[in-house]
This record gives sequence, C-alpha cells and structure tokens, in this order.
Amino acid sequence: MELRSQQIIFEEHTDISSLSPADAALLRAAREATKHAYAPYSHFRVGAVLQLANGKQVIGTNQENASYPVGICAERTGLSAASSQYPEVPVQTIAVSYHNEQGDSSRPISPCGLCRQTLAEYQQRFKAPIRLILSGLTGKVIVIGDALQLLPLSFSSDDMKYFSL
Repeated sequence: MELRSQQIIFEEHTDISSLSPADAALLRAAREATKHAYAPYSHFRVGAVLQLANGKQVIGTNQENASYPVGICAERTGLSAASSQYPEVPVQTIAVSYHNEQGDSSRPISPCGLCRQTLAEYQQRFKAPIRLILSGLTGKVIVIGDALQLLPLSFSSDDMKYFSL
C-alpha cells in the first residue's frame, strides 16, 4: 500500500482591492449578476461571469424551480450558454458570487459537486484549465488556478474507455 495526498493551491485575498483590474471587473460583474438570479425558494442568489478565450463574457445565474431539486446552478447555466453560443471557444476564468438574502454574503463559496464535475468535463473537452474567482458580495476572495483542483480523482471520459456496455 502507498499513502498519497493531494493538495489544493489557491490565492486568498482580503478583498477585491488586491485583484488585478481584469479579475476585479469580472468579480464585480458576477456580484451584479446575482440580481438576475431566480431564487424565490432558497433566497440564495448566485451569479457567475465567464471570461472566454475570444474576449467575450457570458453570464449565468442560478434558476430555481417549484419542483425544487430541478433548478440549475449559475456555473452550469453559464457553461451551457457559453457552449451553446461559442461551442469552440474555451472558458479561461469564471467569477462566482452570491447574495444570501437571509444571511451573510461576505465569504467565498465554492461550486457544488455537479458544477465541479461539469467544470472538469469542460476542461477536459478544451484541454485548458479554468481559473475560478470565488467571493461573496464583500469580503475575502479566493482564486483557484485550475478548477480540477476542486475535484480530485474525478471521473472523466478517459474512464469510459475501459467500460463496455
């Protein structure tokens, strides 16, 4: 037996002021995008702004549904829109922010498991890392250089090559 470990490396900023101008602008746009989320059940509005390799930006917001678990997260909404509008263009960076209408919105949040798997698939598809900028409406900001760090030992299409149906 061999014992192994995996480490996540990220930047932690006290607030938005120490980000590069481009990253700060992307995060401000994600914070603004929270206003367009449809979250009448959780009251937890999430906005994601994707910076594409062609210079375009795509916005995603969480979209809830009365059949509650059928909603879609901001990150996956944004990735779906980007993939539909610009199918051959990789995503370089995604800024994610949230507004918790019933509590605090001052610490970074991280993508859920479904979003992590979707990010992993997207990265594999384009063979390019996706940077993540994670924050609330105020407070600390976390920057992760490669979204795959959030899903160690991820399942991918490479694993499918070994399965027979």
